[in-house]
Amino acid sequence: MKIAPRKKEAMEIGLGKAAENKGFSGAVGADMGDGEVRTFAWGLADRTGERENLPDTKFGIASGCKVFTAVAVLRLVEEGKLSLESTLEECLDETFPDFDRNITVHQLLTHTSGVPDYFDEAVMDDFQELWKDLPMYTIRSLKDFLPLFRDRGMMFTPGERFHYNNAGYILLGLIVEQASGIRFTDYVEEHIFRPAGMTDSGYWPLDRLPKNTATGYIDEEDGTWRTNVYSLPVQGGSDGGAFTTVPDMHKFWDALLRRHLLGEELTALMLTRQAADEDGDGYGYGVWVDMADGHAERIHVMGYDPGVSFHSAIYPSSGAVFTAASNKSKGAYPMMEAFEEHLHFKEGN
Repeated sequence: MKIAPRKKEAMEIGLGKAAENKGFSGAVGADMGDGEVRTFAWGLADRTGERENLPDTKFGIASGCKVFTAVAVLRLVEEGKLSLESTLEECLDETFPDFDRNITVHQLLTHTSGVPDYFDEAVMDDFQELWKDLPMYTIRSLKDFLPLFRDRGMMFTPGERFHYNNAGYILLGLIVEQASGIRFTDYVEEHIFRPAGMTDSGYWPLDRLPKNTATGYIDEEDGTWRTNVYSLPVQGGSDGGAFTTVPDMHKFWDALLRRHLLGEELTALMLTRQAADEDGDGYGYGVWVDMADGHAERIHVMGYDPGVSFHSAIYPSSGAVFTAASNKSKGAYPMMEAFEEHLHFKEGN
């Protein structure tokens, strides 16, 4: 698809205005459907050292990386090591005294399992409250999360409804480890990042970040700020906490859509609405699926943590792709809105 220069110029101006108006700090990548990824960056990756964000700066993406977990699980399904109807009891040796025996992999992927969450975003406001009893610097593996939820009761009967659930994705990561025999983060790097050419992506611990990585910042109401180093688990995993770049995220979508990560059947299943929340927002496997006129209008992932905001989306009807990654707690969504305005820009307007 050939995109008119005027439309690209209008899009670039619109993104610039949105970044200025919202004080956006981060990077964005915009492909309007012609395969050309235009990248931009604003703000500082390191406020103390006054190091600027670049289009290829590495950013934390919080829950945005649940999509990688979903692909990892589905690869193991393709290999016959799991099935979507495998139960938690069948594919994980860990014991959960009060969990329902019938929880399936499908239900964990679609947030319909009913398992207790260690951080329930529907009722909890402050992620940092978690670390009063279990210090964040002790969280370096998926099993380290288990004390936060393994002995709690179910929230509802499996399959009864959708309830966004971080603990469910921790369980999926543990299932990947048991089925593959390797650490979850190593599995993703070997079977997803490497085939997709995502050379600047990884699950690096906060105390050993590589060069060209943005520090996450929490802005206080009084105008002061602090970094997020004491607000997050020291190392991310299957529910969130990976780092990536805007170009790498576009490589991921390209590899997924070209069937380089999964076959035709499971790729289609992953990107199809499987469940919906109480507001009617649809969810596939690791992705949100927004519908219009019976078709997927936008398939996207998002992530929010203290000092992190992230959105990345594909638009099936036009082939457009957009990513916004920020090292502030807010800002990615307004950038996506600004891009979407210009998807509908027409010559003569």
